[in-house]
Amino acid sequence: MLEKFPRTAVDVFLEVLQADGGTRCAALDAASVALADAGIPMRDLVCACASGKAADTLILDVNNEEDQAGQADMPIGYMPNLGKITLLQLDGVLTADEYKKCIELGLEGCKQVYEIQKNALREKYFSSGDKD
Repeated sequence: MLEKFPRTAVDVFLEVLQADGGTRCAALDAASVALADAGIPMRDLVCACASGKAADTLILDVNNEEDQAGQADMPIGYMPNLGKITLLQLDGVLTADEYKKCIELGLEGCKQVYEIQKNALREKYFSSGDKD
């Protein structure tokens, strides 16, 4: 891709107006769709979701209260078509088994986000115009 656009930089600026946790994941999701919408060639969309642990329970889509009072927060960025993790950060402590389960849970969340991203782009560019 760099060969097609030598000496080119694409900057993405995001402004968070209100947050209840998950800002990093939301920013990755929004930036990926914005780049695709702008026609910027990419290897894959990046989708992101956070899993974690609060009150001794593994959770998906960690909100601010769970993040602040919880035991662990693990944002994951993922390129589903390539099967590649682009972000993996763990804040807190998990057992090895919980760590594996959190990754699986986070990847499932990413796949759900990916479907929403694809549908948003399809709706914009491939809608038939029918309002039935």
